[in-house]
Amino acid sequence: MNSKAVTVAGVAAVAIGAINQCLYNVDPGEAAIIFDQFAGVKSSVYGEGTHMRIPLIQDPIIFDIRSRPRSVPVTTGSKDLQTVNLTLRILFHPDPTLLPSIYTNIGMDYDERILPSIVDEVLKSVVAKYDASELITQRDAVSNSVADDLTRRAETFGIFLDDISITHLSFGAEFARAVESKQVAQQEAERSRYYVEKAEFEKAATIMSAEGDAEAAKMLSKAFDKVGDSLIELRKMEAAEEIAANLAGSRNVVYLPKDKGMLLNLPA
Repeated sequence: MNSKAVTVAGVAAVAIGAINQCLYNVDPGEAAIIFDQFAGVKSSVYGEGTHMRIPLIQDPIIFDIRSRPRSVPVTTGSKDLQTVNLTLRILFHPDPTLLPSIYTNIGMDYDERILPSIVDEVLKSVVAKYDASELITQRDAVSNSVADDLTRRAETFGIFLDDISITHLSFGAEFARAVESKQVAQQEAERSRYYVEKAEFEKAATIMSAEGDAEAAKMLSKAFDKVGDSLIELRKMEAAEEIAANLAGSRNVVYLPKDKGMLLNLPA
């Protein structure tokens, strides 16, 4: 009895092991293809769930089909021959329907083989159409052009790009020096314009002042012509009054009558 129980248990264990060898699981966010030892890579793609295979003959190959990020740095040249350093960040995932072709023609490391190459190709092609200054002022247009060209290029390899963005953009030391020199020249030009405007303002003020003085002189001359010597006599009377007022307040001044003499007690 015990012998039969052991035999049954052994057969059951072997059967379970055989069944497990015939089954494989595909987790969410994954897809599988089958490599057959005799027929090669099968064209069918299997989604999440439990699937059957022929042990020792068929092997499942599991792909991650969720979006994954990757940053690709590129150094290239602009239209005006300036060195440009860029970093492109992309979110990508493979086309599940093309997994057999991707595995056969590229391999499991398709992202390592394809993405750096096509990013470098597209960035160099797009950046070469713009001057260094345009890459800054027209950054949105550059990003859109890169995204359109790169999306089309990646799809030829069975790769979908979910998001593309330029996360870094810088220029070589020569461009930095050129920008600094341009800023200095602009500052000098502004300073020179300020001095010119100031000189013109001062010149205009001097001319206006001279014209005002000349007009005042003309007005005085006309006034003198109208009143003749009366104004001069008036000024003399005003001056005499002022002198008399000053002398009246002085203790050392003695007034003498106009038509009478004065006897002085002089020693004999």
